[in-house]
Amino acid sequence: MNIKIVCVGKLKEKYFKDGIAEYVKRMGRFAKVKIVQVPDEKAPEKLSPAEMEQVKEIEGRRILDKIKDKEYVYVTAIKGKERTSEEFAKEISQLTTYGHSDITFVIGGSLGTSDAVNKRADDLISFGKFTMPHQLMRLVLIEQIYRAFMINSGSPYHK
Repeated sequence: MNIKIVCVGKLKEKYFKDGIAEYVKRMGRFAKVKIVQVPDEKAPEKLSPAEMEQVKEIEGRRILDKIKDKEYVYVTAIKGKERTSEEFAKEISQLTTYGHSDITFVIGGSLGTSDAVNKRADDLISFGKFTMPHQLMRLVLIEQIYRAFMINSGSPYHK
């Protein structure tokens, strides 16, 4: 099993880096985990709707360059489907059962993801309607992936 997380921007805070590194280490018994960062597009604070779309398109091309055709892709999106941890674990289990050994998760930039990225997605996943800093979202995502594997292994971690 190969898990890839493609995200826009660099991880800055040490505590996020440490937390993510811990979950990547824990995931080693279940899957090979790769985190791929693509540069965020520099943009002024005030953008027109057209400029926002342009930024998302540029970042979207960078994201899509990191995704292979065979990968099953989840894109994090507020408009995505919310799941319980148990539902998510079941999905991961079913994906692997049906031959999807390469699963990719995408975390877009501060403006979200482009239409092209959303169209490439096999599924949109939401972690609620809250807006989270992208660095925190990386930590939350990797923990939930780890939790899914722990649920599927019958571990008491989930309780």
